[in-house]
Amino acid sequence: MTSFTRRGFGALSAVGALGLALTACGGSASDTDAADVEAADGEGGEGTIEIEDNNGPQTVQVPPASVVATDNRTFETLADWGVTLTAAARALMPSTNPMRDDESIIDLGNHREPDLEAVVAAEPTLIINGQRFSQYHDDFVKYAPDATVLELDPRDDEPFAEELKRQVSALGQIFGKESEAEQLGADLDAAIERVSAAYDGSSTVMAVNTSGGEIGYIAPGQGRALGWTFDALGFVPALEVEGASDDHEGDDISVEAIADSNPDWILVMDRDAAVSADDPEYKPANELLDSSEALAGVTAVAEGNVVYMPADTYTNESIQTYTEFFNELADALEA
Repeated sequence: MTSFTRRGFGALSAVGALGLALTACGGSASDTDAADVEAADGEGGEGTIEIEDNNGPQTVQVPPASVVATDNRTFETLADWGVTLTAAARALMPSTNPMRDDESIIDLGNHREPDLEAVVAAEPTLIINGQRFSQYHDDFVKYAPDATVLELDPRDDEPFAEELKRQVSALGQIFGKESEAEQLGADLDAAIERVSAAYDGSSTVMAVNTSGGEIGYIAPGQGRALGWTFDALGFVPALEVEGASDDHEGDDISVEAIADSNPDWILVMDRDAAVSADDPEYKPANELLDSSEALAGVTAVAEGNVVYMPADTYTNESIQTYTEFFNELADALEA
């Protein structure tokens, strides 16, 4: 059953402590306790919390007086929680995010031609940096020396699903949305558990990426967006090749080689759906796969076992994106 979602998803989770230590700004012991409570609740007076990010312990003002966001994994969560942004990489936001066209938010542009100096006008106390903007960490420190630059990208040596939950848990602490963050983590766990229960443990799986009218190979273990799911869910790869990469367009493996591997299931990320959907030359992933003569006899295509990631995945990749995808995949597997 071919599945296409409304916007077109880790290691199986063992919830770990995030290790967020609350601290307060000055005052007596009783004042400190009160500030801690207010900071933890996201209400009342100003305080600070300490968060361990990818660069070590960071002291974050709560609530933040001015927030800048560049990590596109966080955009959907921040929008859903109603967080007010002073500046953001709006050019990187998918059209599904209401903040993309919010002119009250200073646009820092995209990572290829960013307007880094525009962050000065935002006078941020917190910069949620990461993903494509990770390389500009030191620039933000330079232009906004009074801001905490927080980076919570999933770390390569940690289970991916746990890293997604770590990110939203930290944001929940900062913005007084702990219960919402916990729910996002629980939803991801539940979706992963559904897939694990429905997968038979032997059907072969292929992950591909479509871009520029071409079908690319996403390598198990390291390929963009979907690579991590093989180890996390125990998927049996239909094809493994040497020298595979995490390239955003997938690896240049012939469609014939993909067809020869005859996968039982194909998982697809349509890169262009997020960045080129308005281009007259754009061809959706489902059309590419359906029209491929080489793939016509492949089990996954013949039986409709093709599942597509949400269309905005390439510029979103939030915890919600993966939860949605896993639920779609579970629906297909259960059917």
